[in-house]
Amino acid sequence: MIQKITNLFSSQDMTVGKPMTCLLRFSIPLLIGNLAQQLYSTVDSIIVGQYVGDRALSAIGTTLPIINLLLVLFIAISTGTSIMVAQYFGAKERDRLSHSVGNAITLILASSVIIMAVGIPLSGSLLKLTNTPTETYDLAHTYLVIILAGVAFSGLYNILSGVLRGLGNSVYPLFVLITASILNIFLDIYFIANLHMGVGGAALATIISQAVSAILCLLKLLRMKDTVDINISMLIPDGDLVSQLMRLGLPSGITQVIFSMSMVFVQSLTNSMGYRVVTCTTAVMRIDGFAMMPNFTFGMAIATFVGQNIGANKLDRIEEGRRDILKISLTTSVILVSLLLLLGENLIRLFTSTEDIINLGVRQIRILAPGYVAMAVSQIFGGIMRGAGDTMPSMWISIITTVCIRVPLAYIWASMTRSPMYPAGSPDALFFSLLISWVIGAILNYMWYRRGTWKEKSLIKYGVIAE
Repeated sequence: MIQKITNLFSSQDMTVGKPMTCLLRFSIPLLIGNLAQQLYSTVDSIIVGQYVGDRALSAIGTTLPIINLLLVLFIAISTGTSIMVAQYFGAKERDRLSHSVGNAITLILASSVIIMAVGIPLSGSLLKLTNTPTETYDLAHTYLVIILAGVAFSGLYNILSGVLRGLGNSVYPLFVLITASILNIFLDIYFIANLHMGVGGAALATIISQAVSAILCLLKLLRMKDTVDINISMLIPDGDLVSQLMRLGLPSGITQVIFSMSMVFVQSLTNSMGYRVVTCTTAVMRIDGFAMMPNFTFGMAIATFVGQNIGANKLDRIEEGRRDILKISLTTSVILVSLLLLLGENLIRLFTSTEDIINLGVRQIRILAPGYVAMAVSQIFGGIMRGAGDTMPSMWISIITTVCIRVPLAYIWASMTRSPMYPAGSPDALFFSLLISWVIGAILNYMWYRRGTWKEKSLIKYGVIAE
């Protein structure tokens, strides 16, 4: 019994055993963990919305595109590290694996200093740039500054939990996330309901919880001496590894820049529609975060599976794994869409009791619901390519779906639907444009996967790549 529990918290070699079994064993705790992580922001929003009010909830929603834009370095480092860890673990190259992890930690700490130095002084200007409503500006500024002050904890947690998942361990990150989420809930209630700290209390609760998460993940890696070495020498930057990491991660970083910039433009459009629309959008996006979790989870699972098997030169397992995970993902998406359509109103009521915001939120959920099936397709085929080390397709698809489709369509739709009720345009523009971009993204990911060039992107060279 003790051995079984120990095995759950150890690395998982996904190059052996039935692909379905490997993927489910990895995905289930990862899914629960991702849902727990989403609780960070959602509990903040529910407690803020209920105890502080709609304006405070709107303020938090206003900051999200800015925060995502400033964290693009984390995305690049995390993506590159996850690919390298999975492939070097599959190839049993311990030294390269250890140096990859150490270099990633160094890069995250350096990036955190840059983000704080740039983001905190410019936070006010960034909020004004996105047309943050005057009613929520001060609240949004407070929240943004506190979150950026603790950005190093977020970066370390994300990179270390990504390393653990690359090693095939999704159970320990689940334990960490559940612990941190429970802590976050208690701190939210204490800071907001008891101490009346408002949005500042929500931000502080999140930072403290992320700090605990980062520490727990670091302690776990330090104890994994049979798999990886973490010491001072591993933290010294290695030019080749850093170059390799950034080559793999930069396309994802650029993708995130493009996505975040588009979200800044969309947020500016949203803000121009008034704080009630911002409040509604914030609530819908929190629900969207939960609805997206299975898609992101299965995408991460297949990426790790592909990375390890490519590292071990076992490409024959990838097709079977792809079929299995696609079935699971599509089935889960259909179930989720049904639940969203059935329970949409109840979910929006968790955030606000304002009837017109609730009615608008229900409509937006109905618009987005079919898109989750399309996102299941995108995440699976995109995950296969990322796991193989072919990260460029995601960048180009992001450019097409956001820069060329989502942002222009949202503005055009809004300009064509102006009315006395919505002088800046109908909120439908925000969500129909998103739905259309998701569908096109799914088609493009599938087409790029079918090209097959991802099979040639392995870091581990064997001379011949199997078809």
